[in-house]
Amino acid sequence: MFLASGLKGYTVLDTGDGEKLEDVGGIILQRPDPQVIWEKSRPELWRPHAVYERSNTGGGRWHFLKKMPERWTVELAGLKFYVRPTGFKHIGVFPEQAANWEYIRRRIVESGRKISMLNLFAYTGGATLAALSAGASVVHVDAAKSMNEWAKENARLSGLADAEVRYITDDCHKFVLREQRRGRRYDAIVMDPPSYGRSDSGVWKIEQNLFPLVKDCAALLTDEPLFFIINSYTTGLSDVVTRNMLVKCLPKGKVESGVLALPQKDSDVLLPCGTTSRWQP
Repeated sequence: MFLASGLKGYTVLDTGDGEKLEDVGGIILQRPDPQVIWEKSRPELWRPHAVYERSNTGGGRWHFLKKMPERWTVELAGLKFYVRPTGFKHIGVFPEQAANWEYIRRRIVESGRKISMLNLFAYTGGATLAALSAGASVVHVDAAKSMNEWAKENARLSGLADAEVRYITDDCHKFVLREQRRGRRYDAIVMDPPSYGRSDSGVWKIEQNLFPLVKDCAALLTDEPLFFIINSYTTGLSDVVTRNMLVKCLPKGKVESGVLALPQKDSDVLLPCGTTSRWQP
Protein backbone atom coordinates (compact mmCIF):
# COMPACT_ATOMS: atom_id res chain seq x y z
CA MET A 1 0.00 0.00 0.00
CA PHE A 2 1.13 3.55 -0.80
CA LEU A 3 -0.16 6.13 1.69
CA ALA A 4 -0.26 9.78 0.57
CA SER A 5 1.23 12.39 2.88
CA GLY A 6 2.06 16.10 2.85
CA LEU A 7 -1.51 17.00 1.93
CA LYS A 8 -1.55 20.49 3.41
CA GLY A 9 -4.76 21.52 1.66
CA TYR A 10 -6.70 18.25 1.69
CA THR A 11 -8.24 16.02 4.37
CA VAL A 12 -10.59 13.06 4.32
CA LEU A 13 -12.92 14.04 7.18
CA ASP A 14 -15.08 10.92 7.24
CA THR A 15 -16.28 8.03 5.11
CA GLY A 16 -19.32 5.78 5.19
CA ASP A 17 -22.47 4.53 3.50
CA GLY A 18 -20.91 4.65 0.04
CA GLU A 19 -19.59 8.22 0.32
CA LYS A 20 -16.56 10.27 1.37
CA LEU A 21 -16.46 13.69 3.01
CA GLU A 22 -13.46 15.81 2.03
CA ASP A 23 -12.03 19.16 3.05
CA VAL A 24 -10.52 20.49 -0.18
CA GLY A 25 -8.79 23.77 0.55
CA GLY A 26 -11.46 24.77 3.05
CA ILE A 27 -14.41 23.69 0.87
CA ILE A 28 -16.27 20.60 2.11
CA LEU A 29 -17.33 18.16 -0.61
CA GLN A 30 -19.36 14.97 -0.41
CA ARG A 31 -18.73 12.47 -3.18
CA PRO A 32 -19.78 8.84 -3.77
CA ASP A 33 -17.22 6.06 -3.39
CA PRO A 34 -18.36 2.49 -4.13
CA GLN A 35 -15.62 0.95 -1.98
CA VAL A 36 -16.88 2.64 1.18
CA ILE A 37 -19.17 -0.15 2.42
CA TRP A 38 -18.98 0.70 6.14
CA GLU A 39 -21.03 3.18 8.16
CA LYS A 40 -20.11 6.80 8.90
CA SER A 41 -17.96 7.43 11.97
CA ARG A 42 -19.01 11.05 12.59
CA PRO A 43 -22.41 11.84 11.04
CA GLU A 44 -22.40 15.31 12.64
CA LEU A 45 -19.60 16.39 10.26
CA TRP A 46 -21.64 15.85 7.11
CA ARG A 47 -22.58 19.43 6.31
CA PRO A 48 -20.89 19.95 2.92
CA HIS A 49 -20.78 22.90 0.58
CA ALA A 50 -21.63 20.58 -2.32
CA VAL A 51 -22.81 17.00 -2.85
CA TYR A 52 -22.36 14.92 -5.98
CA GLU A 53 -25.34 12.67 -6.69
CA ARG A 54 -25.07 9.79 -9.11
CA SER A 55 -27.83 9.19 -11.64
CA ASN A 56 -29.37 5.75 -12.14
CA THR A 57 -28.92 6.25 -15.89
CA GLY A 58 -25.20 7.09 -15.62
CA GLY A 59 -23.29 10.21 -14.77
CA GLY A 60 -24.72 12.51 -12.13
CA ARG A 61 -24.82 16.12 -10.97
CA TRP A 62 -23.66 18.43 -8.21
CA HIS A 63 -26.00 19.98 -5.65
CA PHE A 64 -24.60 23.20 -4.19
CA LEU A 65 -25.79 23.69 -0.62
CA LYS A 66 -23.63 26.61 0.52
CA LYS A 67 -22.03 29.58 -1.16
CA MET A 68 -18.63 28.62 -2.60
CA PRO A 69 -16.23 29.81 -5.34
CA GLU A 70 -16.47 28.46 -8.86
CA ARG A 71 -12.86 27.34 -8.50
CA TRP A 72 -10.21 27.68 -5.82
CA THR A 73 -6.62 26.72 -4.97
CA VAL A 74 -5.33 23.77 -2.99
CA GLU A 75 -1.75 22.87 -2.01
CA LEU A 76 -0.75 19.20 -2.10
CA ALA A 77 2.76 17.90 -1.43
CA GLY A 78 4.25 21.35 -2.06
CA LEU A 79 2.44 21.78 -5.39
CA LYS A 80 -0.51 24.05 -6.11
CA PHE A 81 -3.62 23.19 -8.10
CA TYR A 82 -6.79 24.87 -9.22
CA VAL A 83 -9.78 22.71 -8.30
CA ARG A 84 -13.47 22.89 -9.12
CA PRO A 85 -16.42 20.49 -9.27
CA THR A 86 -16.67 18.95 -12.73
CA GLY A 87 -18.90 16.39 -14.39
CA PHE A 88 -18.48 12.74 -13.37
CA LYS A 89 -17.70 13.87 -9.78
CA HIS A 90 -14.04 14.84 -10.41
CA ILE A 91 -12.47 18.02 -9.00
CA GLY A 92 -9.30 18.28 -11.11
CA VAL A 93 -6.82 16.53 -8.84
CA PHE A 94 -6.28 13.12 -7.25
CA PRO A 95 -4.67 13.74 -3.82
CA GLU A 96 -3.69 10.09 -3.34
CA GLN A 97 -1.20 10.53 -6.20
CA ALA A 98 0.96 12.55 -3.79
CA ALA A 99 2.56 9.19 -2.91
CA ASN A 100 3.77 8.94 -6.52
CA TRP A 101 4.74 12.60 -6.74
CA GLU A 102 7.12 12.17 -3.82
CA TYR A 103 8.58 9.05 -5.46
CA ILE A 104 9.04 10.87 -8.77
CA ARG A 105 10.81 13.81 -7.15
CA ARG A 106 13.03 11.59 -5.03
CA ARG A 107 14.13 9.40 -7.94
CA ILE A 108 14.90 12.41 -10.16
CA VAL A 109 16.86 14.30 -7.49
CA GLU A 110 18.81 11.21 -6.43
CA SER A 111 19.77 10.44 -10.05
CA GLY A 112 22.04 13.49 -10.09
CA ARG A 113 21.46 14.04 -13.81
CA LYS A 114 19.06 15.71 -16.22
CA ILE A 115 16.00 13.49 -16.62
CA SER A 116 13.43 13.50 -19.42
CA MET A 117 9.96 12.20 -18.53
CA LEU A 118 6.93 11.30 -20.64
CA ASN A 119 3.56 11.72 -18.88
CA LEU A 120 0.68 10.00 -20.69
CA PHE A 121 -3.03 10.57 -19.96
CA ALA A 122 -1.54 13.44 -17.98
CA TYR A 123 -4.82 15.10 -16.88
CA THR A 124 -4.18 18.35 -14.97
CA GLY A 125 -0.50 17.63 -14.50
CA GLY A 126 0.22 16.36 -10.99
CA ALA A 127 3.05 14.06 -12.09
CA THR A 128 4.24 16.73 -14.54
CA LEU A 129 4.55 19.31 -11.76
CA ALA A 130 6.37 16.85 -9.50
CA ALA A 131 8.96 16.09 -12.19
CA LEU A 132 9.40 19.74 -13.17
CA SER A 133 9.88 20.76 -9.54
CA ALA A 134 12.75 18.26 -9.34
CA GLY A 135 14.44 19.72 -12.44
CA ALA A 136 13.33 17.25 -15.10
CA SER A 137 12.07 18.06 -18.59
CA VAL A 138 8.58 16.72 -19.34
CA VAL A 139 6.45 15.91 -22.35
CA HIS A 140 2.86 16.07 -21.10
CA VAL A 141 0.28 14.31 -23.32
CA ASP A 142 -3.50 14.25 -22.97
CA ALA A 143 -6.23 13.91 -25.58
CA ALA A 144 -8.27 16.73 -24.01
CA LYS A 145 -7.10 20.26 -24.81
CA SER A 146 -9.02 21.57 -21.80
CA MET A 147 -6.99 19.35 -19.46
CA ASN A 148 -3.73 20.57 -20.97
CA GLU A 149 -4.79 24.19 -20.47
CA TRP A 150 -5.67 23.37 -16.87
CA ALA A 151 -2.24 21.76 -16.44
CA LYS A 152 -0.56 24.93 -17.77
CA GLU A 153 -2.50 26.97 -15.22
CA ASN A 154 -1.36 24.65 -12.44
CA ALA A 155 2.25 25.03 -13.57
CA ARG A 156 1.97 28.81 -13.39
CA LEU A 157 0.30 28.55 -10.00
CA SER A 158 3.15 26.34 -8.74
CA GLY A 159 5.83 28.74 -10.01
CA LEU A 160 6.83 26.38 -12.84
CA ALA A 161 5.60 28.34 -15.87
CA ASP A 162 9.15 28.65 -17.23
CA ALA A 163 10.10 25.01 -16.63
CA GLU A 164 11.06 22.73 -19.52
CA VAL A 165 7.72 21.20 -20.56
CA ARG A 166 5.80 20.53 -23.77
CA TYR A 167 2.00 20.13 -23.64
CA ILE A 168 0.71 17.87 -26.39
CA THR A 169 -2.97 17.35 -27.24
CA ASP A 170 -3.02 13.96 -28.92
CA ASP A 171 -4.05 10.33 -28.72
CA CYS A 172 -1.45 8.85 -26.36
CA HIS A 173 -0.74 5.65 -28.27
CA LYS A 174 -0.48 7.45 -31.60
CA PHE A 175 1.97 9.89 -30.03
CA VAL A 176 4.09 7.03 -28.64
CA LEU A 177 4.31 5.39 -32.07
CA ARG A 178 5.36 8.69 -33.67
CA GLU A 179 8.02 9.15 -30.98
CA GLN A 180 9.37 5.71 -31.89
CA ARG A 181 9.68 6.74 -35.53
CA ARG A 182 11.37 10.00 -34.51
CA GLY A 183 13.89 8.11 -32.41
CA ARG A 184 12.93 9.99 -29.24
CA ARG A 185 13.83 8.41 -25.89
CA TYR A 186 12.83 9.10 -22.28
CA ASP A 187 14.43 8.29 -18.95
CA ALA A 188 11.06 7.93 -17.20
CA ILE A 189 7.46 7.22 -18.19
CA VAL A 190 4.26 7.73 -16.20
CA MET A 191 0.78 6.79 -17.37
CA ASP A 192 -2.70 7.05 -15.87
CA PRO A 193 -4.92 5.32 -18.45
CA PRO A 194 -8.72 5.48 -18.27
CA SER A 195 -10.92 2.40 -18.14
CA TYR A 196 -12.73 3.45 -21.29
CA GLY A 197 -12.54 6.29 -23.75
CA ARG A 198 -13.04 7.44 -27.33
CA SER A 199 -10.57 9.19 -29.59
CA ASP A 200 -9.87 9.73 -33.28
CA SER A 201 -8.25 6.30 -33.38
CA GLY A 202 -11.33 4.53 -32.02
CA VAL A 203 -12.45 3.14 -28.68
CA TRP A 204 -9.99 2.67 -25.81
CA LYS A 205 -10.63 -0.30 -23.51
CA ILE A 206 -7.99 -0.77 -20.84
CA GLU A 207 -8.26 -4.58 -20.88
CA GLN A 208 -7.50 -4.65 -24.62
CA ASN A 209 -5.28 -1.64 -25.17
CA LEU A 210 -3.08 -1.18 -22.11
CA PHE A 211 -0.61 -4.00 -22.69
CA PRO A 212 0.20 -3.00 -26.32
CA LEU A 213 0.71 0.58 -25.13
CA VAL A 214 3.06 -0.44 -22.31
CA LYS A 215 5.00 -2.62 -24.75
CA ASP A 216 5.40 0.27 -27.20
CA CYS A 217 6.34 2.67 -24.39
CA ALA A 218 9.10 0.31 -23.27
CA ALA A 219 10.79 0.89 -26.64
CA LEU A 220 11.02 4.63 -25.80
CA LEU A 221 13.17 4.15 -22.69
CA THR A 222 16.79 5.27 -22.76
CA ASP A 223 19.71 2.97 -22.01
CA GLU A 224 19.70 4.32 -18.44
CA PRO A 225 16.02 4.42 -17.50
CA LEU A 226 14.96 5.74 -14.11
CA PHE A 227 11.37 4.57 -13.57
CA PHE A 228 8.10 3.51 -15.19
CA ILE A 229 4.76 4.02 -13.38
CA ILE A 230 1.30 2.70 -14.29
CA ASN A 231 -1.69 4.00 -12.34
CA SER A 232 -5.14 2.47 -12.56
CA TYR A 233 -8.59 3.38 -11.28
CA THR A 234 -10.32 0.55 -13.13
CA THR A 235 -12.50 -1.50 -10.79
CA GLY A 236 -11.45 -5.13 -10.84
CA LEU A 237 -8.06 -4.52 -12.46
CA SER A 238 -5.60 -5.70 -9.83
CA ASP A 239 -2.27 -4.01 -9.26
CA VAL A 240 -0.80 -7.46 -9.89
CA VAL A 241 -1.97 -7.15 -13.50
CA THR A 242 -0.13 -3.86 -14.10
CA ARG A 243 2.86 -5.25 -12.17
CA ASN A 244 2.98 -8.22 -14.54
CA MET A 245 2.88 -5.92 -17.55
CA LEU A 246 5.99 -4.13 -16.28
CA VAL A 247 7.70 -7.46 -15.60
CA LYS A 248 6.95 -8.71 -19.11
CA CYS A 249 7.73 -5.51 -21.03
CA LEU A 250 10.73 -4.01 -19.19
CA PRO A 251 14.25 -5.19 -18.36
CA LYS A 252 14.81 -7.04 -15.12
CA GLY A 253 14.54 -4.65 -12.19
CA LYS A 254 12.64 -3.85 -9.00
CA VAL A 255 8.85 -3.81 -9.36
CA GLU A 256 6.52 -2.77 -6.56
CA SER A 257 2.76 -2.48 -6.71
CA GLY A 258 -0.15 -1.83 -4.40
CA VAL A 259 -3.15 0.26 -3.46
CA LEU A 260 -3.00 4.06 -3.28
CA ALA A 261 -4.68 5.18 -0.07
CA LEU A 262 -5.63 8.28 1.88
CA PRO A 263 -5.77 8.54 5.68
CA GLN A 264 -9.02 9.53 7.37
CA LYS A 265 -8.71 12.30 9.96
CA ASP A 266 -8.55 11.17 13.61
CA SER A 267 -9.10 7.55 12.60
CA ASP A 268 -7.30 4.34 11.68
CA VAL A 269 -9.54 4.03 8.62
CA LEU A 270 -7.77 4.23 5.24
CA LEU A 271 -9.57 5.10 2.00
CA PRO A 272 -8.48 2.98 -1.01
CA CYS A 273 -8.11 5.10 -4.17
CA GLY A 274 -6.90 3.04 -7.11
CA THR A 275 -3.62 1.24 -7.63
CA THR A 276 -0.09 1.90 -8.83
CA SER A 277 2.79 -0.21 -10.11
CA ARG A 278 6.37 1.10 -10.27
CA TRP A 279 9.42 -0.29 -12.04
CA GLN A 280 12.99 0.86 -11.54
CA PRO A 281 16.30 -0.76 -12.56
